[in-house]
Amino acid sequence: MSTDLKTIIEQAWEDRELLRQEETQAAITRVVEKLDRGLLRVAEPDGDAWITHEWIKKAVILYFPIRKMELVETGPFQFFDKIPLKSGYDKLGVRVVPHAVARYGSFIAEGVILMPSYVNIGAYIDRGTMVDTWATVGSCAQVGRNVHLSGGVGLGGVLEPVQAAPVIIEDNCFIGSRCIVVEGVRIGKEAVLGANVVLTGSTKIVDVSGATPIEHKGYVPPRSVVIPGTLPKIFPSGTYQVPCALIIGQRKASTDLKTSLNQALRDFDVAV
Repeated sequence: MSTDLKTIIEQAWEDRELLRQEETQAAITRVVEKLDRGLLRVAEPDGDAWITHEWIKKAVILYFPIRKMELVETGPFQFFDKIPLKSGYDKLGVRVVPHAVARYGSFIAEGVILMPSYVNIGAYIDRGTMVDTWATVGSCAQVGRNVHLSGGVGLGGVLEPVQAAPVIIEDNCFIGSRCIVVEGVRIGKEAVLGANVVLTGSTKIVDVSGATPIEHKGYVPPRSVVIPGTLPKIFPSGTYQVPCALIIGQRKASTDLKTSLNQALRDFDVAV
C-alpha cells in the first residue's frame, strides 16, 4: 500500500495538476493520517544511521494546497487554519496540559506529557517523553523515548528542501532550557545538552574532554555532555568570539537516565 501511495505522491509532486484528482487527494490524506497514527514517519533509524523518506515530506507539503482554511473552535479559543488540531488524547494515553497544541499529522505516543507547548505536523514523539513549557517541536522533527525537552527548547522544523534531514533527538536525551537544535542536527542517545546550547548545521561541536580537541558538525555523539562555548574567529575588523558547543565529557553509566540536568553537569563541576 505504501508503494502505491509513494507512486501517487511522486507523480503529483512533478505534476501539480494531479492535485485536482480525487485519487491524488485521497493518497495525500492517507499519508498524513498514517503520520498522525505513527504508521509512517518522515525519518527512521537504520542501524546507527537514519533514513529520511523524501516522498513523505512531499506528501505533507502537498497536503496544504488541497486543504481549505476553516474556523476551528475549542472552548473559548478560535483558530483559522488549513490543518486541524490533534484530538483524542484520552484514548491515546497522552497527558496534555492547557495550552499545549499539536497539529493533526503529528504522532504523539502513549505516555508522552505535553506541557503548554507546540508540536507541528509530521513530528514524531515517542513514549515517555516530556515536552516542557513553551518548548516547540518543529515539522518532521523526530524525538525518541524518555526524552526531556526542557522549558523553551526549540527543535527546528523542515519541509523544504525535501532532501534536508529533520532534527533528530534519540532516546533518553536531556535537552536543557532554551536550547535550540535546527537544520537537521542529530543528538545521539542519552546525550545531555546544558542550558542555552545552540546547534545549527554549521555549528562547531568540539569535544574538549581529551588531550586533543575533536570536532563534529551536525551530530552530538551518544552520552555526550554538552555546554555552550565560543571560539575565536578572525574577521577584517578584528578577532571575535563566535558560538560553538563544547563536549566536556560523557554521561556516567552510574547516572540514572532520568537524572536532572543539573546533576549530570555537576558530575563535571559545571554550573549552568
